Amino acid sequence: MKELVVISGKGGTGKTSLTAAFAALAENRVLCDADVDAADLHLLMAPEIKTRTDFIGGGIAEINPDKCTRCGLCREMCRFSAISKDFIVDAIACEGCGVCVDFCPEQAIDFPAQVCGQWFVSDTRYGPMVHARLGIAEENSGKLVTLIRQQAKKLAQEQNLDLIITDGPPGIGCPVIASIGGATGVLIVTEPTVSGVHDMERVAQLAAHFNIPAMVCVNKYDLNPDQTTAIEKIAEQQGILFVGRIPFDPVFTKSMIQGKNIIEYGNGSKPVEAVTQIWKAVSRQLDNAR
Repeated sequence: MKELVVISGKGGTGKTSLTAAFAALAENRVLCDADVDAADLHLLMAPEIKTRTDFIGGGIAEINPDKCTRCGLCREMCRFSAISKDFIVDAIACEGCGVCVDFCPEQAIDFPAQVCGQWFVSDTRYGPMVHARLGIAEENSGKLVTLIRQQAKKLAQEQNLDLIITDGPPGIGCPVIASIGGATGVLIVTEPTVSGVHDMERVAQLAAHFNIPAMVCVNKYDLNPDQTTAIEKIAEQQGILFVGRIPFDPVFTKSMIQGKNIIEYGNGSKPVEAVTQIWKAVSRQLDNAR
Protein backbone atom coordinates (compact mmCIF):
# COMPACT_ATOMS: atom_id res chain seq x y z
CA MET A 1 0.00 0.00 0.00
CA LYS A 2 1.35 3.42 -1.00
CA GLU A 3 0.38 6.81 0.44
CA LEU A 4 0.84 10.16 -1.24
CA VAL A 5 0.41 13.24 0.96
CA VAL A 6 -0.14 16.56 -0.79
CA ILE A 7 1.27 19.41 1.31
CA SER A 8 2.11 23.03 0.74
CA GLY A 9 4.02 24.76 3.53
CA LYS A 10 1.37 27.50 3.39
CA GLY A 11 -2.32 27.81 2.66
CA GLY A 12 -3.93 28.69 -0.64
CA THR A 13 -1.50 27.06 -3.07
CA GLY A 14 -4.09 24.75 -4.63
CA LYS A 15 -3.30 21.42 -2.94
CA THR A 16 -6.96 20.48 -2.43
CA SER A 17 -7.75 21.17 -6.09
CA LEU A 18 -4.79 19.01 -7.06
CA THR A 19 -5.77 16.24 -4.65
CA ALA A 20 -9.28 16.16 -6.14
CA ALA A 21 -7.81 15.99 -9.64
CA PHE A 22 -5.55 13.09 -8.63
CA ALA A 23 -8.63 11.30 -7.31
CA ALA A 24 -10.03 11.37 -10.85
CA LEU A 25 -6.79 10.14 -12.41
CA ALA A 26 -5.84 7.40 -9.96
CA GLU A 27 -7.22 3.89 -9.58
CA ASN A 28 -7.85 1.70 -6.53
CA ARG A 29 -7.53 4.63 -4.14
CA VAL A 30 -8.79 5.80 -0.79
CA LEU A 31 -9.10 9.53 -0.21
CA CYS A 32 -8.14 11.10 3.10
CA ASP A 33 -8.57 14.75 4.11
CA ALA A 34 -6.01 15.38 6.83
CA ASP A 35 -6.60 19.15 6.90
CA VAL A 36 -8.94 18.69 9.86
CA ASP A 37 -8.73 22.31 11.05
CA ALA A 38 -10.17 23.60 7.77
CA ALA A 39 -11.31 20.56 5.78
CA ASP A 40 -12.64 21.33 2.29
CA LEU A 41 -11.97 18.29 0.10
CA HIS A 42 -15.60 17.30 0.72
CA LEU A 43 -16.72 20.37 -1.25
CA LEU A 44 -15.35 18.78 -4.42
CA MET A 45 -15.98 15.12 -3.56
CA ALA A 46 -19.62 15.42 -2.35
CA PRO A 47 -19.19 12.50 0.07
CA GLU A 48 -22.11 10.37 1.21
CA ILE A 49 -21.42 9.77 4.89
CA LYS A 50 -21.67 6.12 5.92
CA THR A 51 -20.36 6.28 9.49
CA ARG A 52 -19.99 9.21 11.88
CA THR A 53 -17.86 8.94 15.05
CA ASP A 54 -17.13 11.42 17.83
CA PHE A 55 -13.49 12.39 18.30
CA ILE A 56 -12.49 12.43 21.96
CA GLY A 57 -9.62 14.81 22.52
CA GLY A 58 -7.93 16.28 25.57
CA GLY A 59 -9.55 17.27 28.85
CA ILE A 60 -10.50 20.61 30.35
CA ALA A 61 -10.04 21.16 34.07
CA GLU A 62 -13.09 21.40 36.33
CA ILE A 63 -12.77 22.44 39.98
CA ASN A 64 -15.05 20.73 42.47
CA PRO A 65 -16.11 23.49 44.92
CA ASP A 66 -17.01 20.94 47.60
CA LYS A 67 -13.42 19.69 47.76
CA CYS A 68 -11.54 22.91 46.95
CA THR A 69 -9.92 24.66 49.93
CA ARG A 70 -8.93 27.70 47.81
CA CYS A 71 -5.27 27.28 48.65
CA GLY A 72 -4.39 29.03 45.38
CA LEU A 73 -1.78 26.54 44.20
CA CYS A 74 -3.67 25.83 40.97
CA ARG A 75 -3.87 29.54 40.12
CA GLU A 76 -0.17 29.86 40.86
CA MET A 77 0.75 26.87 38.68
CA CYS A 78 -1.49 27.73 35.70
CA ARG A 79 0.66 29.52 33.14
CA PHE A 80 -2.41 30.28 30.99
CA SER A 81 -4.25 32.27 33.70
CA ALA A 82 -7.28 30.07 33.13
CA ILE A 83 -8.41 29.97 36.79
CA SER A 84 -10.28 32.96 38.20
CA LYS A 85 -10.05 34.41 41.70
CA ASP A 86 -13.27 32.54 42.45
CA PHE A 87 -11.56 29.30 41.37
CA ILE A 88 -13.62 28.81 38.24
CA VAL A 89 -11.87 27.45 35.15
CA ASP A 90 -12.20 29.42 31.91
CA ALA A 91 -12.82 26.61 29.40
CA ILE A 92 -11.50 28.72 26.52
CA ALA A 93 -8.28 29.76 28.27
CA CYS A 94 -7.59 26.25 29.61
CA GLU A 95 -5.05 24.45 27.42
CA GLY A 96 -5.69 21.05 28.97
CA CYS A 97 -2.12 20.59 30.21
CA GLY A 98 -3.29 18.96 33.47
CA VAL A 99 -0.74 20.64 35.74
CA CYS A 100 -3.43 21.84 38.14
CA VAL A 101 -4.86 18.33 38.32
CA ASP A 102 -1.50 16.79 39.20
CA PHE A 103 -0.54 19.35 41.86
CA CYS A 104 -3.87 19.92 43.62
CA PRO A 105 -3.26 18.76 47.23
CA GLU A 106 -6.98 18.06 47.77
CA GLN A 107 -7.55 16.26 44.44
CA ALA A 108 -10.37 18.72 43.88
CA ILE A 109 -9.85 19.10 40.14
CA ASP A 110 -11.39 16.74 37.59
CA PHE A 111 -10.14 16.37 34.04
CA PRO A 112 -12.93 14.87 31.90
CA ALA A 113 -12.21 14.12 28.25
CA GLN A 114 -13.99 16.29 25.70
CA VAL A 115 -15.73 15.63 22.41
CA CYS A 116 -13.58 17.81 20.13
CA GLY A 117 -15.05 16.96 16.74
CA GLN A 118 -16.18 14.13 14.49
CA TRP A 119 -14.64 11.90 11.86
CA PHE A 120 -16.39 10.23 8.95
CA VAL A 121 -16.11 7.34 6.54
CA SER A 122 -17.88 8.20 3.29
CA ASP A 123 -18.44 7.07 -0.26
CA THR A 124 -17.63 9.34 -3.19
CA ARG A 125 -17.79 9.00 -6.96
CA TYR A 126 -14.08 8.17 -6.76
CA GLY A 127 -14.25 5.60 -4.01
CA PRO A 128 -14.10 5.70 -0.21
CA MET A 129 -13.02 8.77 1.72
CA VAL A 130 -12.05 9.34 5.35
CA HIS A 131 -12.38 12.90 6.63
CA ALA A 132 -13.06 14.84 9.81
CA ARG A 133 -14.31 18.07 11.30
CA LEU A 134 -12.52 19.52 14.33
CA GLY A 135 -14.69 21.65 16.61
CA ILE A 136 -14.26 25.42 16.81
CA ALA A 137 -11.15 26.37 18.81
CA GLU A 138 -10.56 22.72 19.76
CA GLU A 139 -7.13 21.21 20.23
CA ASN A 140 -5.49 17.87 19.34
CA SER A 141 -5.68 18.28 15.57
CA GLY A 142 -2.50 16.21 15.26
CA LYS A 143 -4.14 13.36 17.15
CA LEU A 144 -7.19 13.56 14.87
CA VAL A 145 -4.98 13.54 11.76
CA THR A 146 -3.26 10.38 13.01
CA LEU A 147 -6.63 8.78 13.68
CA ILE A 148 -8.09 9.36 10.23
CA ARG A 149 -4.88 8.26 8.50
CA GLN A 150 -5.06 5.02 10.46
CA GLN A 151 -8.69 4.59 9.44
CA ALA A 152 -7.81 5.25 5.79
CA LYS A 153 -5.15 2.52 5.90
CA LYS A 154 -7.57 0.14 7.58
CA LEU A 155 -10.17 0.86 4.90
CA ALA A 156 -7.64 0.32 2.12
CA GLN A 157 -6.67 -3.06 3.58
CA GLU A 158 -10.28 -4.16 3.95
CA GLN A 159 -11.13 -3.24 0.35
CA ASN A 160 -7.80 -4.34 -1.19
CA LEU A 161 -6.99 -0.84 -2.41
CA ASP A 162 -3.33 -0.06 -2.97
CA LEU A 163 -3.18 3.74 -2.82
CA ILE A 164 -4.10 6.42 -0.30
CA ILE A 165 -4.21 10.02 -1.52
CA THR A 166 -4.10 12.39 1.44
CA ASP A 167 -4.87 16.10 1.33
CA GLY A 168 -2.50 17.42 3.98
CA PRO A 169 -2.75 20.55 6.11
CA PRO A 170 -0.71 23.70 5.42
CA GLY A 171 2.33 24.84 7.37
CA ILE A 172 4.95 22.80 9.21
CA GLY A 173 3.34 22.28 12.60
CA CYS A 174 1.92 19.32 14.50
CA PRO A 175 -0.89 18.49 12.00
CA VAL A 176 1.60 18.39 9.12
CA ILE A 177 4.03 16.22 11.06
CA ALA A 178 1.14 13.86 11.89
CA SER A 179 0.09 13.77 8.22
CA ILE A 180 3.43 12.82 6.65
CA GLY A 181 4.90 10.30 9.08
CA GLY A 182 5.33 6.95 7.33
CA ALA A 183 4.06 8.23 3.97
CA THR A 184 5.49 6.81 0.76
CA GLY A 185 6.03 10.31 -0.59
CA VAL A 186 4.90 13.92 -0.36
CA LEU A 187 4.08 16.34 -3.13
CA ILE A 188 4.76 19.96 -2.23
CA VAL A 189 2.48 22.35 -4.10
CA THR A 190 3.97 25.81 -4.16
CA GLU A 191 3.47 29.09 -6.01
CA PRO A 192 5.96 31.55 -7.52
CA THR A 193 5.95 34.11 -4.73
CA VAL A 194 8.44 35.07 -2.03
CA SER A 195 6.33 33.48 0.68
CA GLY A 196 5.68 30.45 -1.53
CA VAL A 197 9.39 29.80 -1.95
CA HIS A 198 10.14 30.38 1.72
CA ASP A 199 7.41 28.05 2.97
CA MET A 200 8.24 25.41 0.36
CA GLU A 201 11.80 25.29 1.71
CA ARG A 202 10.55 24.93 5.29
CA VAL A 203 8.21 22.03 4.54
CA ALA A 204 10.87 20.38 2.36
CA GLN A 205 13.24 20.48 5.34
CA LEU A 206 10.51 18.92 7.47
CA ALA A 207 10.03 16.08 5.00
CA ALA A 208 13.79 15.53 4.83
CA HIS A 209 13.98 15.40 8.64
CA PHE A 210 11.54 12.48 8.64
CA ASN A 211 13.15 10.85 5.59
CA ILE A 212 10.02 11.22 3.47
CA PRO A 213 10.78 11.44 -0.29
CA ALA A 214 9.57 14.79 -1.60
CA MET A 215 8.43 16.09 -4.97
CA VAL A 216 7.45 19.63 -5.90
CA CYS A 217 5.26 21.33 -8.50
CA VAL A 218 4.49 25.00 -9.10
CA ASN A 219 0.92 26.22 -9.41
CA LYS A 220 0.25 29.46 -11.36
CA TYR A 221 3.85 29.28 -12.55
CA ASP A 222 3.36 31.89 -15.30
CA LEU A 223 2.53 34.68 -12.84
CA ASN A 224 6.25 34.95 -12.05
CA PRO A 225 8.50 32.85 -14.32
CA ASP A 226 11.66 34.02 -12.54
CA GLN A 227 10.45 32.72 -9.20
CA THR A 228 9.41 29.47 -10.86
CA THR A 229 12.93 29.04 -12.19
CA ALA A 230 14.30 29.76 -8.72
CA ILE A 231 12.04 27.06 -7.27
CA GLU A 232 13.32 24.53 -9.81
CA LYS A 233 16.92 25.36 -8.87
CA ILE A 234 16.18 25.03 -5.15
CA ALA A 235 14.54 21.65 -5.77
CA GLU A 236 17.55 20.47 -7.73
CA GLN A 237 19.95 21.64 -5.03
CA GLN A 238 17.99 19.84 -2.31
CA GLY A 239 17.52 16.63 -4.29
CA ILE A 240 13.76 17.11 -4.64
CA LEU A 241 12.15 15.86 -7.82
CA PHE A 242 10.50 18.68 -9.78
CA VAL A 243 7.40 17.18 -11.42
CA GLY A 244 5.82 20.06 -13.30
CA ARG A 245 4.26 23.46 -13.74
CA ILE A 246 0.57 24.38 -13.75
CA PRO A 247 -0.48 27.59 -15.56
CA PHE A 248 -2.80 30.14 -14.04
CA ASP A 249 -6.31 29.61 -15.39
CA PRO A 250 -9.79 30.64 -14.15
CA VAL A 251 -10.99 27.14 -15.04
CA PHE A 252 -9.93 26.04 -11.55
CA THR A 253 -12.32 28.49 -9.92
CA LYS A 254 -15.10 27.67 -12.39
CA SER A 255 -14.76 23.97 -11.67
CA MET A 256 -14.91 24.54 -7.91
CA ILE A 257 -18.09 26.59 -8.30
CA GLN A 258 -19.63 23.57 -10.03
CA GLY A 259 -18.41 21.23 -7.28
CA LYS A 260 -16.12 19.42 -9.72
CA ASN A 261 -12.41 18.86 -10.07
CA ILE A 262 -10.33 20.19 -12.94
CA ILE A 263 -10.26 16.84 -14.76
CA GLU A 264 -14.07 16.66 -14.83
CA TYR A 265 -14.68 20.27 -15.79
CA GLY A 266 -11.73 21.53 -17.80
CA ASN A 267 -11.47 18.89 -20.51
CA GLY A 268 -8.89 19.89 -23.10
CA SER A 269 -7.54 22.89 -21.17
CA LYS A 270 -3.84 23.45 -20.54
CA PRO A 271 -4.15 22.97 -16.77
CA VAL A 272 -5.71 19.53 -17.30
CA GLU A 273 -2.79 18.51 -19.49
CA ALA A 274 -0.30 19.86 -16.92
CA VAL A 275 -2.00 18.13 -13.98
CA THR A 276 -2.19 14.85 -15.90
CA GLN A 277 1.53 14.95 -16.62
CA ILE A 278 2.28 15.75 -12.98
CA TRP A 279 0.20 12.76 -11.87
CA LYS A 280 2.08 10.49 -14.25
CA ALA A 281 5.41 11.67 -12.81
CA VAL A 282 4.16 11.27 -9.24
CA SER A 283 2.80 7.79 -9.99
CA ARG A 284 6.15 6.66 -11.38
CA GLN A 285 7.87 7.79 -8.19
CA LEU A 286 5.34 6.00 -6.00
CA ASP A 287 5.68 2.83 -8.07
CA ASN A 288 9.45 2.91 -7.67
CA ALA A 289 9.30 3.54 -3.92
CA ARG A 290 9.82 0.68 -1.51
